Amino acid sequence: MAGTEDLEGPTPLRIGDIAAESVLIAAGGRAILLQLANPGVGRGVAEHSDFASRPLDRLARTLQYVYTIVYGSPTQVRAVVRSVSRAHAPVRSAPADAHPSYSAFDPQLQLWVAATLYDSAIDMYERIHGPLDDRSAEQIYQDYAVLGTALQVPRELWPADRAAFREYWSHQLDTLSTDAATRGVAQALLHPAVGPIWLKAAMPAARLVTAGLLPPRVREAFDLPWTPTRRRIFTGLMTITRLVYPRLPRALRHVARDRALRGVPG
Repeated sequence: MAGTEDLEGPTPLRIGDIAAESVLIAAGGRAILLQLANPGVGRGVAEHSDFASRPLDRLARTLQYVYTIVYGSPTQVRAVVRSVSRAHAPVRSAPADAHPSYSAFDPQLQLWVAATLYDSAIDMYERIHGPLDDRSAEQIYQDYAVLGTALQVPRELWPADRAAFREYWSHQLDTLSTDAATRGVAQALLHPAVGPIWLKAAMPAARLVTAGLLPPRVREAFDLPWTPTRRRIFTGLMTITRLVYPRLPRALRHVARDRALRGVPG
């Protein structure tokens, strides 16, 4: 995908040029499990969230937030930020046993959530559309800070550039862990007991893609099966998607964005 030419070369792509691509939703399971593996986020979800029993509602809320922050009007952005803040208000706890206190308003936890959304989106985008040029990659990285800064993340907390982000990301991966509670949430998410028939029919592919996209150590921490056969199927699925998806009509590729924004007032 090329930008418009200017005196210094192609104009870099922005977050708005890629975030509407519905294929990025396929990386949602990766982002959620990475979030769960952060002890603070994982404890908050395990104790306060119902998303494992209502996965489509959680997905819809997350997509609505991302699409509104990137594409919405100022009125829509204010509305969705208020909604998220209300949902976050009761998600807090005092220290207990070996667990530290946590709050959904903690900037460091919100930074991790935003980081997983950025890294998962870029990972999937480049698998399907090919590597971004350096200028576009850096510009899109800077743009993605808004997913955190729209809430309680100070702009200076977002790593300064992609090199700083890679250091932050590597360090965070080393601190991730799971326990029975977070593994239980992941199990319920990936094997939903409720939901429409089409969701249950899609889950074997969703489980495969989630496992394939996760860093190996995190995949192992959640006890997700990964065999040579599953790896070959995952590789084949990514190849087919890379060949077919970019050729779909733009309206179809962006349908999730368009539907989500229709549900936001303003």
